[in-house]
Amino acid sequence: MVTFFSWAITQPSCPKDLQNYNILLRSLGRRKYFDHMERVLHHMNKEGPKPSLETMLIVMGSYSRAHRVSKAIQYFENLEEFGLPSDTGAFNVFLKSLSERGHVRVATSLLHTFEGKIPFDTTTYTILIGGWSRLGRISETEKIWAAMLSNGFQPDCSTFNYLLEGLGRAGRIDNAIAVFESMGEKGCPPNTSSYNAMICNFISCGALNECVKYYATMSEKHCAPDIVTYTKMIGAFIKVCRVADALEMFDSMLGRGVIPSTGTLTSFIEPLCKFGPPHAALEIYRKAKKVGCKFSVKAYKLLLGRLARFGKCGTVLRVWDDMRTDGHSSDKEVYECVIDGFCNIGQLDNAVLALEEALSLGFCPNKVIYSKLNCKLLDASKVELAYKLYVKIKEARRNELSRKYWFANGWHF
Repeated sequence: MVTFFSWAITQPSCPKDLQNYNILLRSLGRRKYFDHMERVLHHMNKEGPKPSLETMLIVMGSYSRAHRVSKAIQYFENLEEFGLPSDTGAFNVFLKSLSERGHVRVATSLLHTFEGKIPFDTTTYTILIGGWSRLGRISETEKIWAAMLSNGFQPDCSTFNYLLEGLGRAGRIDNAIAVFESMGEKGCPPNTSSYNAMICNFISCGALNECVKYYATMSEKHCAPDIVTYTKMIGAFIKVCRVADALEMFDSMLGRGVIPSTGTLTSFIEPLCKFGPPHAALEIYRKAKKVGCKFSVKAYKLLLGRLARFGKCGTVLRVWDDMRTDGHSSDKEVYECVIDGFCNIGQLDNAVLALEEALSLGFCPNKVIYSKLNCKLLDASKVELAYKLYVKIKEARRNELSRKYWFANGWHF
Protein backbone atom coordinates (compact mmCIF):
# COMPACT_ATOMS: atom_id res chain seq x y z
CA MET A 1 0.00 0.00 0.00
CA VAL A 2 2.80 2.41 0.91
CA THR A 3 4.73 1.48 -2.23
CA PHE A 4 1.71 2.17 -4.40
CA PHE A 5 1.05 5.48 -2.64
CA SER A 6 4.69 6.55 -3.06
CA TRP A 7 4.40 5.86 -6.77
CA ALA A 8 0.96 7.47 -7.13
CA ILE A 9 1.92 10.85 -5.64
CA THR A 10 4.70 11.19 -8.24
CA GLN A 11 2.13 11.05 -11.05
CA PRO A 12 0.98 14.40 -12.47
CA SER A 13 -2.72 13.41 -12.28
CA CYS A 14 -2.56 12.62 -8.54
CA PRO A 15 -2.46 15.74 -6.33
CA LYS A 16 0.05 15.62 -3.48
CA ASP A 17 -2.39 17.06 -0.97
CA LEU A 18 -3.10 16.57 2.71
CA GLN A 19 -6.32 14.61 2.20
CA ASN A 20 -4.54 11.79 0.36
CA TYR A 21 -1.94 11.53 3.11
CA ASN A 22 -4.67 11.43 5.76
CA ILE A 23 -6.34 8.54 3.94
CA LEU A 24 -3.06 6.62 3.90
CA LEU A 25 -2.35 7.30 7.58
CA ARG A 26 -5.85 6.21 8.57
CA SER A 27 -5.50 2.97 6.60
CA LEU A 28 -2.12 2.20 8.14
CA GLY A 29 -3.36 3.01 11.64
CA ARG A 30 -6.39 0.74 11.34
CA ARG A 31 -4.12 -2.15 10.36
CA LYS A 32 -1.65 -1.30 13.16
CA TYR A 33 1.25 -0.68 10.78
CA PHE A 34 2.63 1.93 13.12
CA ASP A 35 6.21 1.92 11.77
CA HIS A 36 4.98 2.79 8.30
CA MET A 37 2.57 5.36 9.74
CA GLU A 38 5.31 7.15 11.67
CA ARG A 39 7.61 7.10 8.65
CA VAL A 40 4.94 8.76 6.48
CA LEU A 41 4.16 11.32 9.21
CA HIS A 42 7.80 12.39 9.64
CA HIS A 43 8.19 12.53 5.85
CA MET A 44 5.21 14.92 5.75
CA ASN A 45 6.72 17.07 8.50
CA LYS A 46 10.00 17.42 6.60
CA GLU A 47 8.91 17.65 2.96
CA GLY A 48 5.20 18.52 3.11
CA PRO A 49 2.35 18.78 3.07
CA LYS A 50 2.52 19.81 6.71
CA PRO A 51 0.35 17.71 9.08
CA SER A 52 -2.83 19.36 10.30
CA LEU A 53 -4.65 18.82 13.59
CA GLU A 54 -6.85 16.27 11.80
CA THR A 55 -3.72 14.40 10.71
CA MET A 56 -2.39 14.24 14.25
CA LEU A 57 -5.78 13.11 15.57
CA ILE A 58 -5.73 10.23 13.08
CA VAL A 59 -2.33 9.17 14.40
CA MET A 60 -3.27 9.60 18.07
CA GLY A 61 -6.63 7.89 17.52
CA SER A 62 -4.89 4.91 15.90
CA TYR A 63 -2.68 4.45 18.95
CA SER A 64 -5.66 4.88 21.29
CA ARG A 65 -7.65 2.26 19.40
CA ALA A 66 -4.72 -0.14 19.75
CA HIS A 67 -4.57 0.59 23.54
CA ARG A 68 -1.18 2.27 23.17
CA VAL A 69 -2.41 5.34 24.99
CA SER A 70 1.02 6.46 26.25
CA LYS A 71 2.17 6.80 22.63
CA ALA A 72 -0.91 8.89 21.77
CA ILE A 73 -0.22 11.19 24.75
CA GLN A 74 3.39 11.52 23.65
CA TYR A 75 2.28 12.78 20.22
CA PHE A 76 -0.11 15.25 21.85
CA GLU A 77 2.69 16.64 24.05
CA ASN A 78 4.87 17.04 20.94
CA LEU A 79 2.30 18.82 18.76
CA GLU A 80 4.52 21.91 18.59
CA GLU A 81 7.18 19.87 16.77
CA PHE A 82 4.66 19.59 13.93
CA GLY A 83 3.84 23.30 14.02
CA LEU A 84 0.54 22.86 15.86
CA PRO A 85 -0.47 24.56 19.13
CA SER A 86 -1.45 22.56 22.22
CA ASP A 87 -4.44 24.79 22.89
CA THR A 88 -7.90 24.22 24.34
CA GLY A 89 -9.43 23.11 21.04
CA ALA A 90 -6.75 20.48 20.40
CA PHE A 91 -6.94 19.26 23.99
CA ASN A 92 -10.73 18.89 23.83
CA VAL A 93 -10.60 16.93 20.60
CA PHE A 94 -7.92 14.64 22.03
CA LEU A 95 -9.99 14.05 25.18
CA LYS A 96 -13.01 13.23 23.03
CA SER A 97 -10.97 10.74 21.01
CA LEU A 98 -9.83 9.00 24.21
CA SER A 99 -13.31 8.99 25.78
CA GLU A 100 -15.00 7.54 22.71
CA ARG A 101 -12.52 4.65 22.74
CA GLY A 102 -13.15 3.83 26.39
CA HIS A 103 -10.04 5.49 27.85
CA VAL A 104 -12.01 7.83 30.10
CA ARG A 105 -9.81 7.22 33.13
CA VAL A 106 -6.75 8.31 31.14
CA ALA A 107 -8.62 11.36 29.87
CA THR A 108 -9.52 12.31 33.44
CA SER A 109 -5.89 11.91 34.48
CA LEU A 110 -4.84 14.22 31.65
CA LEU A 111 -7.30 16.83 32.94
CA HIS A 112 -5.41 16.95 36.23
CA THR A 113 -2.01 16.78 34.50
CA PHE A 114 -2.62 19.74 32.21
CA GLU A 115 -4.56 21.84 34.72
CA GLY A 116 -2.94 25.29 34.73
CA LYS A 117 -0.96 24.53 31.55
CA ILE A 118 -3.90 24.59 29.12
CA PRO A 119 -7.02 26.69 29.73
CA PHE A 120 -10.16 24.56 30.07
CA ASP A 121 -13.74 25.40 29.13
CA THR A 122 -17.21 23.89 29.59
CA THR A 123 -16.64 21.54 26.63
CA THR A 124 -13.60 20.03 28.36
CA TYR A 125 -15.65 18.93 31.36
CA THR A 126 -18.65 17.97 29.21
CA ILE A 127 -16.52 15.49 27.24
CA LEU A 128 -15.41 13.74 30.42
CA ILE A 129 -18.93 13.74 31.86
CA GLY A 130 -20.12 12.14 28.62
CA GLY A 131 -17.38 9.51 28.76
CA TRP A 132 -18.17 8.44 32.33
CA SER A 133 -21.91 8.57 31.65
CA ARG A 134 -21.58 6.13 28.76
CA LEU A 135 -19.98 3.69 31.20
CA GLY A 136 -22.69 4.28 33.82
CA ARG A 137 -20.09 5.43 36.38
CA ILE A 138 -22.23 8.11 37.94
CA SER A 139 -19.91 8.64 40.94
CA GLU A 140 -17.09 9.67 38.59
CA THR A 141 -19.53 11.82 36.61
CA GLU A 142 -20.52 13.69 39.77
CA LYS A 143 -16.85 14.32 40.63
CA ILE A 144 -16.21 15.94 37.23
CA TRP A 145 -19.47 17.90 37.62
CA ALA A 146 -18.34 19.25 41.00
CA ALA A 147 -14.89 20.15 39.61
CA MET A 148 -16.51 22.04 36.73
CA LEU A 149 -18.69 24.09 39.05
CA SER A 150 -15.83 24.80 41.47
CA ASN A 151 -13.74 26.17 38.60
CA GLY A 152 -16.51 28.59 37.64
CA PHE A 153 -17.90 26.83 34.55
CA GLN A 154 -21.66 26.43 34.08
CA PRO A 155 -23.10 23.31 32.45
CA ASP A 156 -24.84 23.65 29.11
CA CYS A 157 -27.57 21.49 27.56
CA SER A 158 -25.05 18.88 26.34
CA THR A 159 -23.64 18.53 29.85
CA PHE A 160 -27.12 18.00 31.32
CA ASN A 161 -27.97 15.49 28.58
CA TYR A 162 -24.90 13.40 29.35
CA LEU A 163 -25.79 13.50 33.03
CA LEU A 164 -29.31 12.26 32.23
CA GLU A 165 -27.86 9.36 30.23
CA GLY A 166 -25.48 8.45 33.04
CA LEU A 167 -28.21 8.50 35.67
CA GLY A 168 -30.36 6.27 33.47
CA ARG A 169 -27.55 3.75 32.93
CA ALA A 170 -26.95 3.68 36.68
CA GLY A 171 -30.65 2.93 37.25
CA ARG A 172 -31.31 6.20 39.06
CA ILE A 173 -34.41 7.15 37.08
CA ASP A 174 -35.90 9.33 39.84
CA ASN A 175 -32.72 11.42 39.96
CA ALA A 176 -32.81 11.74 36.18
CA ILE A 177 -36.38 13.04 36.35
CA ALA A 178 -35.38 15.59 39.00
CA VAL A 179 -32.44 16.81 36.90
CA PHE A 180 -34.63 16.99 33.78
CA GLU A 181 -37.27 19.08 35.54
CA SER A 182 -34.66 21.47 36.97
CA MET A 183 -32.96 22.20 33.63
CA GLY A 184 -35.24 25.12 32.78
CA GLU A 185 -34.57 26.80 36.13
CA LYS A 186 -30.82 26.58 35.50
CA GLY A 187 -31.00 28.33 32.14
CA CYS A 188 -30.90 25.21 29.96
CA PRO A 189 -34.44 24.27 28.90
CA PRO A 190 -34.65 20.64 27.70
CA ASN A 191 -34.02 20.13 24.00
CA THR A 192 -34.67 17.15 21.73
CA SER A 193 -31.57 15.33 22.98
CA SER A 194 -32.77 15.77 26.58
CA TYR A 195 -36.10 14.17 25.77
CA ASN A 196 -34.32 11.39 23.86
CA ALA A 197 -32.17 10.67 26.92
CA MET A 198 -35.26 10.38 29.13
CA ILE A 199 -37.06 8.20 26.59
CA CYS A 200 -34.03 5.87 26.48
CA ASN A 201 -33.99 5.76 30.28
CA PHE A 202 -37.64 4.68 30.46
CA ILE A 203 -37.16 2.15 27.66
CA SER A 204 -34.33 0.56 29.66
CA CYS A 205 -36.66 0.01 32.62
CA GLY A 206 -39.62 -1.08 30.45
CA ALA A 207 -41.86 1.93 31.16
CA LEU A 208 -43.05 2.53 27.60
CA ASN A 209 -46.14 4.47 28.68
CA GLU A 210 -43.80 7.05 30.26
CA CYS A 211 -41.97 7.23 26.94
CA VAL A 212 -45.23 8.07 25.21
CA LYS A 213 -45.89 10.85 27.77
CA TYR A 214 -42.48 12.43 27.16
CA TYR A 215 -42.98 12.09 23.40
CA ALA A 216 -46.30 13.96 23.70
CA THR A 217 -44.67 16.63 25.86
CA MET A 218 -42.03 17.22 23.19
CA SER A 219 -44.65 18.50 20.76
CA GLU A 220 -46.19 20.74 23.42
CA LYS A 221 -42.77 22.25 24.20
CA HIS A 222 -42.01 22.73 20.48
CA CYS A 223 -39.15 20.22 20.55
CA ALA A 224 -39.37 18.34 17.27
CA PRO A 225 -38.72 14.58 17.57
CA ASP A 226 -35.81 13.43 15.44
CA ILE A 227 -34.71 10.12 13.94
CA VAL A 228 -33.24 9.00 17.30
CA THR A 229 -36.60 9.55 19.04
CA TYR A 230 -38.52 7.48 16.53
CA THR A 231 -35.89 4.76 16.17
CA LYS A 232 -35.78 4.15 19.92
CA MET A 233 -39.55 4.18 20.40
CA ILE A 234 -40.45 2.08 17.37
CA GLY A 235 -37.73 -0.44 18.26
CA ALA A 236 -39.03 -0.63 21.84
CA PHE A 237 -42.63 -1.15 20.70
CA ILE A 238 -41.61 -3.91 18.32
CA LYS A 239 -39.54 -5.63 21.00
CA VAL A 240 -42.55 -5.98 23.31
CA CYS A 241 -44.85 -6.93 20.37
CA ARG A 242 -46.85 -3.68 20.45
CA VAL A 243 -46.90 -3.73 16.68
CA ALA A 244 -49.91 -1.42 16.23
CA ASP A 245 -48.19 1.29 18.30
CA ALA A 246 -44.99 0.81 16.29
CA LEU A 247 -46.87 1.27 13.00
CA GLU A 248 -48.64 4.36 14.33
CA MET A 249 -45.28 5.83 15.41
CA PHE A 250 -43.83 4.98 11.99
CA ASP A 251 -46.68 6.88 10.30
CA SER A 252 -46.02 9.84 12.59
CA MET A 253 -42.33 9.78 11.68
CA LEU A 254 -42.99 9.84 7.94
CA GLY A 255 -45.70 12.49 8.45
CA ARG A 256 -43.15 14.80 10.08
CA GLY A 257 -40.77 14.33 7.17
CA VAL A 258 -38.25 12.27 9.14
CA ILE A 259 -36.87 9.76 6.63
CA PRO A 260 -35.26 6.64 8.10
CA SER A 261 -31.94 5.35 6.79
CA THR A 262 -31.43 1.94 5.19
CA GLY A 263 -29.97 0.53 8.40
CA THR A 264 -32.86 1.86 10.49
CA LEU A 265 -35.43 0.22 8.22
CA THR A 266 -33.55 -3.08 8.45
CA SER A 267 -33.59 -2.83 12.25
CA PHE A 268 -37.41 -2.46 12.12
CA ILE A 269 -38.04 -5.25 9.63
CA GLU A 270 -35.70 -7.84 11.16
CA PRO A 271 -37.62 -8.43 14.43
CA LEU A 272 -40.98 -8.20 12.64
CA CYS A 273 -39.92 -11.08 10.38
CA LYS A 274 -39.19 -13.33 13.35
CA PHE A 275 -42.72 -13.75 14.67
CA GLY A 276 -46.23 -13.86 13.25
CA PRO A 277 -47.42 -13.06 9.72
CA PRO A 278 -45.43 -10.58 7.60
CA HIS A 279 -48.23 -7.97 7.58
CA ALA A 280 -46.47 -5.38 9.77
CA ALA A 281 -43.12 -5.73 8.00
CA LEU A 282 -44.88 -5.39 4.66
CA GLU A 283 -46.70 -2.25 5.86
CA ILE A 284 -43.40 -0.62 6.82
CA TYR A 285 -41.93 -1.68 3.48
CA ARG A 286 -44.77 -0.22 1.43
CA LYS A 287 -44.95 3.06 3.34
CA ALA A 288 -41.20 3.56 3.22
CA LYS A 289 -41.18 2.81 -0.51
CA LYS A 290 -43.76 5.55 -1.12
CA VAL A 291 -41.45 8.20 0.33
CA GLY A 292 -38.46 6.93 -1.64
CA CYS A 293 -36.57 4.99 1.02
CA LYS A 294 -33.92 2.48 -0.01
CA PHE A 295 -33.71 -1.02 1.45
CA SER A 296 -30.67 -3.18 2.04
CA VAL A 297 -30.17 -6.66 0.62
CA LYS A 298 -30.60 -8.04 4.14
CA ALA A 299 -34.02 -6.37 4.50
CA TYR A 300 -35.14 -7.77 1.15
CA LYS A 301 -34.03 -11.29 2.09
CA LEU A 302 -35.84 -11.11 5.42
CA LEU A 303 -39.04 -10.01 3.69
CA LEU A 304 -38.77 -12.61 0.94
CA GLY A 305 -38.14 -15.38 3.45
CA ARG A 306 -41.09 -14.44 5.64
CA LEU A 307 -43.47 -13.96 2.71
CA ALA A 308 -42.42 -17.29 1.22
CA ARG A 309 -43.04 -19.09 4.52
CA PHE A 310 -46.64 -17.84 4.55
CA GLY A 311 -47.17 -18.64 0.86
CA LYS A 312 -47.49 -15.01 -0.30
CA CYS A 313 -45.93 -15.84 -3.62
CA GLY A 314 -47.41 -12.93 -5.59
CA THR A 315 -46.01 -10.48 -3.07
CA VAL A 316 -42.69 -12.35 -3.13
CA LEU A 317 -42.41 -11.74 -6.87
CA ARG A 318 -43.27 -8.03 -6.52
CA VAL A 319 -40.71 -7.55 -3.74
CA TRP A 320 -38.15 -9.52 -5.75
CA ASP A 321 -38.80 -7.27 -8.74
CA ASP A 322 -38.35 -4.17 -6.52
CA MET A 323 -35.09 -5.62 -5.26
CA ARG A 324 -33.70 -5.98 -8.78
CA THR A 325 -34.98 -2.52 -9.70
CA ASP A 326 -33.00 -1.10 -6.76
CA GLY A 327 -29.85 -2.62 -8.24
CA HIS A 328 -29.45 -5.57 -5.87
CA SER A 329 -28.45 -8.84 -7.51
CA SER A 330 -30.11 -12.11 -6.53
CA ASP A 331 -28.08 -14.81 -4.83
CA LYS A 332 -28.63 -18.36 -3.60
CA GLU A 333 -30.72 -17.30 -0.58
CA VAL A 334 -33.09 -15.22 -2.72
CA TYR A 335 -33.75 -18.09 -5.13
CA GLU A 336 -34.34 -20.45 -2.20
CA CYS A 337 -36.99 -18.06 -0.85
CA VAL A 338 -38.72 -17.86 -4.24
CA ILE A 339 -38.65 -21.64 -4.76
CA ASP A 340 -39.95 -22.19 -1.23
CA GLY A 341 -42.78 -19.73 -1.83
CA PHE A 342 -43.90 -21.47 -5.03
CA CYS A 343 -43.80 -24.84 -3.26
CA ASN A 344 -45.96 -23.56 -0.41
CA ILE A 345 -48.78 -22.55 -2.75
CA GLY A 346 -48.43 -25.55 -5.07
CA GLN A 347 -47.06 -23.74 -8.15
CA LEU A 348 -44.58 -26.52 -8.87
CA ASP A 349 -43.88 -25.61 -12.50
CA ASN A 350 -42.87 -22.09 -11.49
CA ALA A 351 -40.75 -23.53 -8.68
CA VAL A 352 -38.93 -25.72 -11.20
CA LEU A 353 -38.37 -22.74 -13.51
CA ALA A 354 -36.94 -20.70 -10.63
CA LEU A 355 -34.65 -23.57 -9.65
CA GLU A 356 -33.42 -24.02 -13.23
CA GLU A 357 -32.72 -20.28 -13.45
CA ALA A 358 -30.72 -20.49 -10.21
CA LEU A 359 -28.72 -23.44 -11.56
CA SER A 360 -27.97 -21.57 -14.79
CA LEU A 361 -26.47 -18.75 -12.69
CA GLY A 362 -24.33 -21.14 -10.67
CA PHE A 363 -26.50 -21.24 -7.52
CA CYS A 364 -27.31 -24.69 -6.19
CA PRO A 365 -30.15 -24.56 -3.62
CA ASN A 366 -29.68 -26.40 -0.35
CA LYS A 367 -30.86 -29.96 0.22
CA VAL A 368 -33.90 -28.95 2.27
CA ILE A 369 -35.38 -26.79 -0.52
CA TYR A 370 -34.62 -29.36 -3.23
CA SER A 371 -36.06 -32.22 -1.15
CA LYS A 372 -39.23 -30.23 -0.52
CA LEU A 373 -39.70 -29.56 -4.24
CA ASN A 374 -38.81 -33.15 -5.18
CA CYS A 375 -41.35 -34.61 -2.73
CA LYS A 376 -44.09 -32.34 -4.00
CA LEU A 377 -43.32 -33.29 -7.60
CA LEU A 378 -43.51 -36.98 -6.74
CA ASP A 379 -46.77 -36.45 -4.82
CA ALA A 380 -48.16 -34.73 -7.93
CA SER A 381 -47.11 -37.75 -10.08
CA LYS A 382 -44.59 -35.63 -12.01
CA VAL A 383 -41.97 -38.34 -11.88
CA GLU A 384 -40.30 -37.52 -15.20
CA LEU A 385 -39.91 -33.86 -14.29
CA ALA A 386 -38.54 -34.86 -10.88
CA TYR A 387 -35.97 -37.14 -12.53
CA LYS A 388 -34.80 -34.46 -14.98
CA LEU A 389 -34.43 -32.05 -12.08
CA TYR A 390 -32.48 -34.69 -10.13
CA VAL A 391 -29.97 -35.04 -12.97
CA LYS A 392 -29.46 -31.27 -13.14
CA ILE A 393 -29.05 -30.97 -9.36
CA LYS A 394 -26.56 -33.85 -9.34
CA GLU A 395 -24.45 -32.17 -12.02
CA ALA A 396 -24.65 -28.79 -10.25
CA ARG A 397 -23.53 -30.27 -6.91
CA ARG A 398 -20.63 -32.07 -8.58
CA ASN A 399 -19.52 -28.78 -10.13
CA GLU A 400 -19.93 -26.99 -6.80
CA LEU A 401 -17.76 -29.56 -5.00
CA SER A 402 -15.16 -29.24 -7.73
CA ARG A 403 -15.05 -25.45 -7.36
CA LYS A 404 -14.67 -25.75 -3.59
CA TYR A 405 -11.78 -28.19 -4.09
CA TRP A 406 -10.11 -25.86 -6.61
CA PHE A 407 -10.46 -22.82 -4.38
CA ALA A 408 -9.18 -24.76 -1.34
CA ASN A 409 -6.01 -25.55 -3.32
CA GLY A 410 -5.64 -22.02 -4.69
CA TRP A 411 -6.78 -22.87 -8.21
CA HIS A 412 -9.04 -20.18 -9.68
CA PHE A 413 -10.65 -20.64 -13.08
